[in-house]
Amino acid sequence: MAEDNNQAAQGGNDTQNQLQFSMQRIYVKDVSFESPNSPSVFQNAFKPKVGLDLNTTSEQVGENLYEVVVKVTAQVTNNEDDATAFLAEVEQAGLFHIAGLSADQLDHTLGAFCPNMLFPYARECIDNLVNRGSFPPLMLSPVNFEAMYAQKKKRESEAAENVQ
Repeated sequence: MAEDNNQAAQGGNDTQNQLQFSMQRIYVKDVSFESPNSPSVFQNAFKPKVGLDLNTTSEQVGENLYEVVVKVTAQVTNNEDDATAFLAEVEQAGLFHIAGLSADQLDHTLGAFCPNMLFPYARECIDNLVNRGSFPPLMLSPVNFEAMYAQKKKRESEAAENVQ
């Protein structure tokens, strides 16, 4: 009996060191839609040119609690007259409980894994905004956040080498 209690107590310590990951909440932190040249933009032939900007940030907001934000900005101009048809911007955020990771693993999780989870929500929000603005759907392609994270790490290591 004493051995069972002792093993249970030791198991409790193991759980504290094990990986813990859960998404606590997904929410829109900021959203914006502008169509500065309406209604004239609807009167011309529409040949869209899409400019897309994508960024991720993260910060610790509590013990083992992190906020990750994926910011997507889509600016669409008309190729015919280069007038801005619309500008849609979404900051899709999530709260994640993460524990039991090394610093490098945590950085990778916050920089690639969590944004991969959030991006479909941001993509849906952008598409909804564009649709409500009476424009054709803007179906954003999936994004490889793993590759973006690897490029970011490569730039950081190159910058560190140039400093030395």
